[in-house]
Amino acid sequence: MSSRVGVAAIAAVFVWAVVGLVGSASAAPATDGGPLKVFILAGQSNMQGHAHVRTIPAMALDPATEAIRRVMCDADGTPRVLERVWISELGSGGGSGDGERIGRLSTGFGPGPAGAKFGPEFTFGLFLGEWLDEPILIIKTAWGGRSLHTDFRPPGAGLFPWTEAQLERLAVRGEDLDRVRARKREATGRAYHEMIEHVQSTLTRIDRIVPGYDADRGFELAGFVWFQGWNDMVDSDVYPDRDEPGAYRDYSDLLAQFIVDVRNDLQAPSLPFVIGVMGVGGPLEAYGPDRRREEAIHRSFREAMAEPAGRPAFAGTVRAVPTAPFWDTEFVSLRDRHADLQRLDEADRAAGEARRIDPAVTEARIAERRRLAFTDRERQLLEESTSDGDYHYLGSARVMAPIGKAFAEAMADLLQIRRAE
Repeated sequence: MSSRVGVAAIAAVFVWAVVGLVGSASAAPATDGGPLKVFILAGQSNMQGHAHVRTIPAMALDPATEAIRRVMCDADGTPRVLERVWISELGSGGGSGDGERIGRLSTGFGPGPAGAKFGPEFTFGLFLGEWLDEPILIIKTAWGGRSLHTDFRPPGAGLFPWTEAQLERLAVRGEDLDRVRARKREATGRAYHEMIEHVQSTLTRIDRIVPGYDADRGFELAGFVWFQGWNDMVDSDVYPDRDEPGAYRDYSDLLAQFIVDVRNDLQAPSLPFVIGVMGVGGPLEAYGPDRRREEAIHRSFREAMAEPAGRPAFAGTVRAVPTAPFWDTEFVSLRDRHADLQRLDEADRAAGEARRIDPAVTEARIAERRRLAFTDRERQLLEESTSDGDYHYLGSARVMAPIGKAFAEAMADLLQIRRAE
């Protein structure tokens, strides 16, 4: 079926695509020479992806991530450029951060003009490309610092519901309430509509992105991946009781409405949907007593993110994927040990200066202590495996690459695609 049609005619193509692919619980595996498979990826900064390519070699330090690295890279260690997977990415590229970037999928479709970072799209497309016979197009729309309660707010949720407490706090700060309300109305749903418009626009001109695109075979709108949440999780104005059970119930309802509205706007009533559940900080059982309130907040939010997948209306078509299991607990433990050593170093330097000890003697003692504290592997892990803050999953390929693979596995399960293990 041809998709070289105007935006007004896309609905018929979407209906054909999704009903043919996921209309029943026994959808057939992909066949060779079928239509182009289209996957939409959306969210905020962690969907953009802050894993720097310089952190890829450190994946070799663990057998599980080394197995993924070998699939990601050519024999010389260079990230692969995929032959049958293309991407249109909006929100991360260009000097302004807003320009579209297109091309064959590889690393470099993360934030910034240098093209040195990647997000979950790389291993998501890489592994789905291994398991599917058809070519793939990924349409990724992601903007840092965007919330679901405002920026991605789905149309069906209505206007942002101000509470009296919020308005009182703004008034105390001397804010012009009319101006604040106007700004909120302007921002509400903007990212949602940009996402939908970019998807629709891209699908009317696929041959601009996919060389040799066969319009007679057309495309199938095959799935959606959502990876967002940080801005909602930390917003104490919108969610004032963040550490209480059920504190983020509104997020669950908004996300459920988001799924419904995306499916309606794309005329894809059963569009497979993967929710990437925020996992910054790692498994909750590893949180110590000093992180009790943080643990409560993270638990409440993670449960709220995953909750829509359990709703009967979404049975068999929505999957929640926890990302906490991919958190690099080993690195964080080494970082804590390194911080302890730094405190000892400073104490030694201060004591040496007070006692007028030769600084060279002090530095030699510090160097020996550090030599004994870490193995060569641990030092490499500390120095080479991360490139960003905790909120960006450490900017680590050891974290981001397995997350993208997990999203691909969940999507393959929803589509009932047989995959090599």
